[in-house]
Amino acid sequence: MACLPSAPPHRPLHAVPRPPCLSQDSVAIQDPCVRVSPVLAPHSVSGEKPETETHCADRTPRPVSATTNNKPGPKLASGPKRVQGKKPAKTVTGRRETVEEVPPLSFIQPIVFFASLTTTTEHYANVLLEDLRVAAQERANPENRERGLLPPQIHDISYVDFDDFFTTVPKPPTTSPGTRYVYCILIPSYNIDTVLNTFLSHLDETHHDFRVDTAPLSQLAGYSVFGFGDKEEWPTEEEGFCFQAKEVDRWMAKLTGRKRAYPLGMGDVKSDPETSLKEWSRGLQDTLVDILESGGLGEGVPGSGDAVESDEEDLEDEDESKSPKNTMVDLEDIQMNGDSAGPLPIDFTTIGKAISAEPTAKEMVPTTSPTYAALTKQGYTIVGSHSGVKICRWTKSALRGRGSCYKYSFYGIKSHLCMEATPSLSCSNKCIFCWRHGTNPVGTTWRWKVDSPELIFKGVKEGHYKKIQMLKGVPGVRAERFAEAMRIRHCALSLVGEPIFYPHINRFLEMLHREHISSFMVCNAQHPDQLEALHRVTQLYVSIDASNRESLRKIDRPLHRDFWERFQRCLDILREKRHFQRTVFRLTLVKGFNVEDEIIGYANLVEKALPGLIEVKGVTYCGTSTSAGAGLTMKNVPFYEEVSAFVVALNKELQRRGLKYGIAAEHAHSCCILLASERFHVNGKWHTRIDYDRFFELLEREKLDGTSFTPEDYMRETEEWALFGRGGFNPDDERVYRKGRDPDARARKAREILGIEPASWPASNPPS
Repeated sequence: MACLPSAPPHRPLHAVPRPPCLSQDSVAIQDPCVRVSPVLAPHSVSGEKPETETHCADRTPRPVSATTNNKPGPKLASGPKRVQGKKPAKTVTGRRETVEEVPPLSFIQPIVFFASLTTTTEHYANVLLEDLRVAAQERANPENRERGLLPPQIHDISYVDFDDFFTTVPKPPTTSPGTRYVYCILIPSYNIDTVLNTFLSHLDETHHDFRVDTAPLSQLAGYSVFGFGDKEEWPTEEEGFCFQAKEVDRWMAKLTGRKRAYPLGMGDVKSDPETSLKEWSRGLQDTLVDILESGGLGEGVPGSGDAVESDEEDLEDEDESKSPKNTMVDLEDIQMNGDSAGPLPIDFTTIGKAISAEPTAKEMVPTTSPTYAALTKQGYTIVGSHSGVKICRWTKSALRGRGSCYKYSFYGIKSHLCMEATPSLSCSNKCIFCWRHGTNPVGTTWRWKVDSPELIFKGVKEGHYKKIQMLKGVPGVRAERFAEAMRIRHCALSLVGEPIFYPHINRFLEMLHREHISSFMVCNAQHPDQLEALHRVTQLYVSIDASNRESLRKIDRPLHRDFWERFQRCLDILREKRHFQRTVFRLTLVKGFNVEDEIIGYANLVEKALPGLIEVKGVTYCGTSTSAGAGLTMKNVPFYEEVSAFVVALNKELQRRGLKYGIAAEHAHSCCILLASERFHVNGKWHTRIDYDRFFELLEREKLDGTSFTPEDYMRETEEWALFGRGGFNPDDERVYRKGRDPDARARKAREILGIEPASWPASNPPS
């Protein structure tokens, strides 16, 4: 503490110069005035206790007795005065913040998280859920309704937003602010890329993100992890047994501030994992009760803060601390070539030491992986290590003469001539309406083995033709259409994953075009660099699943943290390429997520990118339990009249802004409607179809002499039966009504509701 200098005998104390500054540590911040302790001031002549002098910025110092003598005073204090209390926090603006008091713990809410590819871990997660539910009932105190163990919740890691649970802690309900959460995480371990890799990457990035607090999950009451492994494949922990569970445990210790409520449990799936899980569950239940009674983990519980109990959390820090602090080298210690005084020492004792090989890239979907088994069970043919091909149900329908999908009504693609494939099964999103439900790999960067485009091109064609051959015995298949199907004319790169993610996508497209196979590329607007480098395609789709950042995060559940910035960049690229590529917005409407009150937002995106075409389609529900786990049910599927009303409202908003778009075509059976720019409206007629022969003619000429062309150069007139208000069913096909239902009834109802003039002939049976 800064002390005032002793005043000489002939000067009054109030004339002593004030020190220029005082140490911040020596002053109590709560009192803006600085008081000088009496022991630091010289005594008066009378020996009475002198009056305390006060220095304050906003008041005049009071004079103290000026009478002094030369008699030395008592010995001054030898050290600074200790100031008790805590310095209040300051915001950026310098204002003091009031520290919000955390309410005392009243309830414990267990949350069970699990990841599962083969449903094994999901089964055991439900076993744990039931154990915790029973424990909550048995240990409830009917006399005390203000404290207790709540029934557990359960979440599949594949379908949660990591930011909601693993970047921040969920807020307790307002009716019970004293509720604290305990995470119970069940994790299998795979040596392939699964959603667990993405989950671990998120934990890693959150820990090292300078914008995030050191322990962002410290508000948890605790956490515990249980891992499932295979001791036949990995006999020991060192060889990989439950290695991903250990990784999750390690990162959670860092993010929670070492709040491990119960030690890591492990079970062997080949022996009796349920017994191990039950034993771990009993210990966890006892811990939950202890936390409830004591209000925290306490000093004796593993994970409560003792560094010894944190297992491997600090190994990296220890390794860093062992590095020498001073890396400077004396010049005399440097030996130049040929200046060595003696022979160089050579170590010949390397026999028997394993030479570490360079790390090799893993396969995205190994043939022995659960991902491979799940995708093949769904009807995919896996090509190489990361590509796939599959027969669409519309292909089967077209072979039997029962109609093609909406692409035929809009663009002239016959479904039995179309191959649906992808060179990348991996995706950067986990969309709630995805039919794969987490069975495909996910990732933000390509970190796998890369197959050659020649291998993929040959493999997808062979896989497609084999599946077509399997349909020749299906009742109702037309011979002429089966013969046509043995010549691929179109390739929809929209099967699953992110085709543009494949590093050699442009070479793959060249192979398609070389054999006059049109290319329909679909992307999720998460890879702007690849989109900008993309060569010409027949048609470029961009999935626009939401009109704002929050809706996009909830629906697509992107893995990139800067997903909205990437999305916006892709829209800018589309605007630049709109006269080079034939661009399409694909809007998938999910009722309750992106339909209500988002017309203005969608219009903003259209105005930003100016796509040539806009597809608006109702989400298709695949009807599995995992889709319900993602928050999607039949209630989220819009009716056709709702899709029609949305399209009419969007079209009005675009016209109000002076954007020249119109409703061009529809396919009621697919619950899909097409808006088009007036660039495709020529001589009073819509031209949304594609002249494929003309496209390849222009493409070959461009390669020869560099003559560029625009999407308008290869457009073709839309068929009358496909126009909006006509239903969109091809009159050359046979419409089959199942269970006596008329699918066109909804289209007619939509036209009546919207006041659209009905066609002079039934939409399902127009004249040829």
